[in-house]
Amino acid sequence: MPGEQEPPRLRLGSTAPNFKAETTAGPIDFHEFIGDKWVVLFSHPEDYTPVCTTELGAFAKLEPEFTKRGVKLIGLSANTIESHGGWIKDIDEISGSTLRFPIIGDKDRKIALTYDMLDYQDTQNVDSKGLPFTVRSVFVIDPKKTIRLILSYPASTGRNTAEVLRVVDSLQTGDKHRITTPINWVPGDDVIVHPSVKTAEAEKLFPKMTVVKPYLRFTPLPREETSAAA
Repeated sequence: MPGEQEPPRLRLGSTAPNFKAETTAGPIDFHEFIGDKWVVLFSHPEDYTPVCTTELGAFAKLEPEFTKRGVKLIGLSANTIESHGGWIKDIDEISGSTLRFPIIGDKDRKIALTYDMLDYQDTQNVDSKGLPFTVRSVFVIDPKKTIRLILSYPASTGRNTAEVLRVVDSLQTGDKHRITTPINWVPGDDVIVHPSVKTAEAEKLFPKMTVVKPYLRFTPLPREETSAAA
């Protein structure tokens, strides 16, 4: 926003900034809200907008899958809590879901500014007061309050909720098994042995490992051993 201090540069590995906020589920301290869980924090440009409505309905439907993995969902929209409440009724009606996760009220864009969720390039992306709307940002935050994923979509493009869940599975499974995941991986596909695992140890940990190149070693990992089996 013009005249405002530039937000901190958040990178993968940064500690997620803490904040206090009003939400549709009551006031929260964000770090206390995270607790010992993973969190997906995602923002929307405004209530009662078409793309946002479809997204929140999709997240509401998929919430049980996130919950099984120890992940909390929390949305943010640059409107009041009262506005959110009426909008949720529309979302439930249109999607056939029951939206249970909290939505933050951020009418002053303070949290959006802290998390650098604002679009400075699109001069049309402002409300009647000239304040910029939030873009479609996604942050995946682990129980240590560390940012593990940052995604930003333009206001015109809806997100892929299945992709957010896929990334959570990749991160959680990688933390557990010392592996990384190749392009287009889904739980049950072969994974890549982490480069930090030396050959002798890798052969013991992953007896079915296939060495394509010294730096590219695949191994089977059944879906039952991934976080998707939670």
